[in-house]
Amino acid sequence: MSKPKYKIHHDFKLNGFHYSRTHLRKVAYSFIKEGLPYEERLGNFLLDWLNDDYDDIKVRTSGSTGEPKIIFIPKQRMINSALATGKHFKINEGTKALMCLPAKHIGGMMMMVRAMSLGWHLDLVKPVSNPLDDVYKTYDFCAMTPFQLDNSLNRLHLIKKLIVGGGHISENLKMMVQGIPTKIYETFGMTETVSHIAARKVNNRKSGKIETGPFKVLPKISVSADENSRLIIKAPKLLDQPLLTNDVVEIESYKKFYWKGRYDNVINSGGVKIHPEEVERKLQKLITQRFFLSGMPDDALGEKVVLFVELPFSEKTISDLREAIDKLKVLSKYEKPKKIYLVEKFEETSNGKVNRERTISGQMV
Repeated sequence: MSKPKYKIHHDFKLNGFHYSRTHLRKVAYSFIKEGLPYEERLGNFLLDWLNDDYDDIKVRTSGSTGEPKIIFIPKQRMINSALATGKHFKINEGTKALMCLPAKHIGGMMMMVRAMSLGWHLDLVKPVSNPLDDVYKTYDFCAMTPFQLDNSLNRLHLIKKLIVGGGHISENLKMMVQGIPTKIYETFGMTETVSHIAARKVNNRKSGKIETGPFKVLPKISVSADENSRLIIKAPKLLDQPLLTNDVVEIESYKKFYWKGRYDNVINSGGVKIHPEEVERKLQKLITQRFFLSGMPDDALGEKVVLFVELPFSEKTISDLREAIDKLKVLSKYEKPKKIYLVEKFEETSNGKVNRERTISGQMV
């Protein structure tokens, strides 16, 4: 009988119990037959992982930057990513971790791979918006989306280190997590890079001021930019070749960068290039619900900045909002929206991210 290709760490535990490969396969079958939907998805992933006839895992991309697609990620690259995370955040065997992300996306899959590869003691909870509500013990490590973080503020003391991915953390949310003991990191990555390839700390317990430093890449990864300031990721342990992304960045060094926005979202207004994501960060203190900026054709400027706000609209009137925006000194005249649309419900990708293109199309019909 041949040895398994992908070993389970001797210290790995799931929901308090250590499992051999054979017993873990039985747990997977039990999840599929008797578990809740999120457990069924995890069970299917575990069976795929434990099947040594296949060296790849089928993963669906989120669709936040284009049409969702199916890609196949080698299991060894997932292990390499797990090892890099463990080294970067100094979390190795015996780590008590909480999994509250669905196993149908790369973020959830990687929490399980990290646990099996690094020897974590992993507990599962339902991947809901408020995952800590029924948690009554402390954990060394956890991964959440920004939405889950927003709904877990009063129970964050249960988590020592928290990584947040799947979207950017708003300035308002960053302000709300200052001064707390939990170390919170915003991550940068995508399905193609096998989860995150960089992270930066966003909160400071002592000063209470938002950390504004660059993203720092994980071990054995380096970054650069092309002539259009688009990020290039070099990660031999994760990628066959350097990956050119559509993320516009400012490179500080081959290990550090600042994220500016998406190249495909850039608005050219009167010859001035505007990154919507940068302007959105400036507007977050004024608008409490979901919103985004985009460019629309304009006879004089070529493109004009347009603001889309999701209902219910909490500000008094559009006129009030426009007046408040006009008073913002941090906005240039080109950055100020020329038109505001109120949208009943934003279109979303399969994992809950705002689909800007489809939302805009829905307003133009």
